[in-house]
Amino acid sequence: MRVLVVGNGGREHALAWKLAQSPLVEQVFATRPNAGMAEFVEPVDLGPTDILELVRLAKDRRIDLTVPGPEASLCAGIVDAFADEGLYAFGPTKACAEMEASKAFAKSIMARMGVPTAEYRLFQEQKTALEYVQTCSIPVVIKADGLAAGKGVRVCTERAHALETVAEFMGERIFGDAGSQLIVEECLQGRELSFIALVDGQDVLPLVSSQDHKRLLDGDEGPNTGGMGAFSPSPILDEALMDRVMHEVMYPTIRSLAERGLRYRGFLYAGLMITEQGPLTLEFNVRLGDPETQPIMMRLKSDLAEVLMQCRDGLKGVQLDWDPRPAVCLVAASEGYPQSPIKGRPITGLKSASQMENVQIFHAGTRLQDGEVITSGGRVLGVTALGDSMLDARRRAYDAVEEIGFEGMHVRYDIAASEM
Repeated sequence: MRVLVVGNGGREHALAWKLAQSPLVEQVFATRPNAGMAEFVEPVDLGPTDILELVRLAKDRRIDLTVPGPEASLCAGIVDAFADEGLYAFGPTKACAEMEASKAFAKSIMARMGVPTAEYRLFQEQKTALEYVQTCSIPVVIKADGLAAGKGVRVCTERAHALETVAEFMGERIFGDAGSQLIVEECLQGRELSFIALVDGQDVLPLVSSQDHKRLLDGDEGPNTGGMGAFSPSPILDEALMDRVMHEVMYPTIRSLAERGLRYRGFLYAGLMITEQGPLTLEFNVRLGDPETQPIMMRLKSDLAEVLMQCRDGLKGVQLDWDPRPAVCLVAASEGYPQSPIKGRPITGLKSASQMENVQIFHAGTRLQDGEVITSGGRVLGVTALGDSMLDARRRAYDAVEEIGFEGMHVRYDIAASEM
């Protein structure tokens, strides 16, 4: 079979890498692949939202399975467009993708079935949002309603910061139309957990647990980013908590969507805060997380292509096989990330790092220039390692990072440290 991966970040590199291992797959295509993906995929010069052109390409190249990585493709309706032409793209429809495209929509879906989440207020005007923030309890979480590449959420521990955030999101529109509505939400206390599952519209098949690190700096300091590292498994998720998440969050959400006539199929990511009261839902994403995908794919032993094809007909009876060893992913980011990353800097040490045992270098913001790999984005690499223990996985990942260099490279040095 022929597979098309849409997207060119670290998540998409990990997906393409895993799909290429399937004996069912003869060829993997990818849109504008990064330097790491370019080593083994057939490049396609299209963007993730070039939907009509992607449909034409899938027909011309006789693509059997298309896997959109980024939320932009899904929210633009790639699954609908492919289905209209009798093609299979794995993921939710545009209507279901509103679970990520609009936090207000997701909150309404949760409210319908009583899915536990934080208390919140929705604002459509800057003036009323500012008035509320002047008097609400602090700390508070402020979220742009729409898509903002993982950067549209701020935890404000001071009122001045909260007021500044409202002005930037709604007044200056630093995230464009994503800030036309705002959610101001209570700040939850606990430990975050990434709960990602395969969904076929009715059945939910969880992936192994994972946790990511959103803040830029060690000690969970600095601005929110798309993710500075991740590890799997999460020690938080025992059988009792798994049962609660499935029955209090995942199944009620799928039922709530179904009551609106929406059949959800694809990856569904629930970002959870595990509190003394139990799991509370922070957000939903309609695709795999990045960088959580990297350690998850390192641990997956099942044939990903086969599983995604099975999901089209139903997940009942499908089981996933996992490597019991933990995995850790470290993100190497550019100077200036997340605000204004500096690009175009040569990267050294990739060959020696990739030859280390149980290490895989997933590229994100890289490209080839005159035969040299250079930086082309904020998050540049996801250095990922398996180990016999979490300590061993961390050691291997950090040893590999030490082999790699580019001017201004930034790495957090406390990824998974709390799990030792």
